[in-house]
Amino acid sequence: MTGRIIIDLFTTLDGVAQAPGGPEEDPSDGFRFGGWQAPLPSEAVMGSVMAGMETLDALLLGRRTYDIFAGYWPQHTTGPEGPIGQLFDRVPKYVASRDAGIQLDWQGSSRVGDDLPAELAALREKHQDVHVIGSVDFVHTLLDQQLYDELQLWVYPIVLGQGKKVFPDGAVPHNLRLVHAESGDGGTLLLRYAPAPGEVETGTM
Repeated sequence: MTGRIIIDLFTTLDGVAQAPGGPEEDPSDGFRFGGWQAPLPSEAVMGSVMAGMETLDALLLGRRTYDIFAGYWPQHTTGPEGPIGQLFDRVPKYVASRDAGIQLDWQGSSRVGDDLPAELAALREKHQDVHVIGSVDFVHTLLDQQLYDELQLWVYPIVLGQGKKVFPDGAVPHNLRLVHAESGDGGTLLLRYAPAPGEVETGTM
């Protein structure tokens, strides 16, 4: 059975997915709401995240997210975060970059980016569930080229009015199919989508 490329994003109601984890995560373009997710804990979201970890057998990350993960998770393989830290440390990690000379020191890391369609097809043959976590800029490429199998959004009841969005202005128009939806505690929503065939159509109501 062919594996899947699964995109995991925490997002606000207005679609902002930039820097949910902390102020230093991605302050680009003067983003001043880094860490917006922290004051909004959700047991439902955490349960869903942990369920996804059960089948995750590879990570596919943009360069910025890779650097953040590489600087954090190898030092957090024990304690409450131990199970995730051990998993991330153990599985293969693929980093999307056009820079053939990048240095990837975290064990099990290698580069992709010379021919993404072919490389991701190879990853599907090699792995069961390849998860793309964060990596918003890279996600834009995957969405525009429809190089993904599932888009999983954890939506929080907050509006920021600025920041990198899942679907920014200029995104390539395409259809999606809702696979699953459920509500969680604290007003959170889990929405899972798959790409749908056909061109975006318009009409008159």
